[in-house]
Amino acid sequence: MASFHLISLGCPKNLVDSELMFGLLEQAGWVFEEDPEQASILLVNTCGFIQSAVEEAIDEILELSRYKQENPDKLLVVTGCMVQRYREDLLAELSEVDLFIGTDGFHQIVPLVEAVMTGTSRSKVHVPERFLMDSTMPRRISTPFYRSWLKITEGCNNRCSYCMIPSIRGELRSRTTADLVKEAAYLEQQGVRELSLIAQDLTAYGDDLGESIHLVALLKALLVESTIPWIRLMYLYPSGINEALLSLMADQPRIVPYMDIPFQHVSDTVLRRMNRHYASDDLYQLIARIRSYLPNVALRSTLMVGFPGETDDDVRQLEQFLREAQLDHVGVFAYANEDGCPSEHFAHQCSETEKNDRLDFILGVQAEVSEKNLQKYVGRVEAVLVEGVSRETDLLLEGRTRFQAPDIDGCVYITDGNANPGDIVQVRLNEAQTYDLVGEIVD
Repeated sequence: MASFHLISLGCPKNLVDSELMFGLLEQAGWVFEEDPEQASILLVNTCGFIQSAVEEAIDEILELSRYKQENPDKLLVVTGCMVQRYREDLLAELSEVDLFIGTDGFHQIVPLVEAVMTGTSRSKVHVPERFLMDSTMPRRISTPFYRSWLKITEGCNNRCSYCMIPSIRGELRSRTTADLVKEAAYLEQQGVRELSLIAQDLTAYGDDLGESIHLVALLKALLVESTIPWIRLMYLYPSGINEALLSLMADQPRIVPYMDIPFQHVSDTVLRRMNRHYASDDLYQLIARIRSYLPNVALRSTLMVGFPGETDDDVRQLEQFLREAQLDHVGVFAYANEDGCPSEHFAHQCSETEKNDRLDFILGVQAEVSEKNLQKYVGRVEAVLVEGVSRETDLLLEGRTRFQAPDIDGCVYITDGNANPGDIVQVRLNEAQTYDLVGEIVD
């Protein structure tokens, strides 16, 4: 029986594509094989957003190519963002690969693979026209059964000067509300208790479909048509957050009080060069407005240091912002030039030493903020979604509060009480560490 081994790299949006390919192959009679040595097809879904992700993808491809060298009958298939970005250039660099498929061709995985197997394939590289998934496609969920991602759009129109996404994923394309509600209902039937909405920019949802279709309307439909207890919002563009969204979140406890808002920077000069459509004062006002509606909200953001033209004063502004804003979760990244981005040609490029020093400094500042912030939870009883036995020790359970997103934030170590994965239980939080909490289940 034909079998496949699948490796998915990159972000949750990419993972959804991998889950769809998994479902399509399974529907066609293929069987997943955990051991690549036993699989007929070796499949890698790549990220190509930044150079480090490209390097990781190439390492995975070369690792799998060893199995093909031992058994030339195996097919090595590479899909995703790296293919979309580099296209035919990959033919010479990765000659061991039998088939390359871009980001908009994953839905054709079965006929494309079968064409290679039967010798009827016309090309090794397939980068078809833009495509948008829908709820009719089979999807094999790879996350734990009680949580899943809901990808509501594809592409992006923001055109940040450092970002390859528009050239890789294309212009904004929103799925219909009815289709998303249908997929959410399916996921709920599979046992999903936490649904995280994802996109390149959640707040842009519906901009291409008409005035009546927008994020707030989608959320209202999901609340009415499902009973999923936790709905989480990821990737909210700062200037797209409006009063209607905040009011709905304040009124609806099923939308968890958590907002992931990539700020990228707070210096007006740097933000202008990044082509971000807001200023420093806007961010301070936004945080105040959010907390006026949601006093207990957890705010997550990402920041970039070392952008061309960034000065020591810009870094001090970042430090001041973190100490004043008291964000709950922050990811910090060092800027890197990407071929094809406008910022690659900007003047006053920072040295690698400057980037690394600033990265370490800002990470240290946020570690202090986080350690102090988590103390506010000590003594509180919070709902916790149990993930299962702890990754640190099988003597503890592990879970997350509403204020912690899966895979990227800290967790709750549960020292006492019994629960099953997927249960939402009440936990008294007794201790706060730098990024994690410790507590016990209460009746």
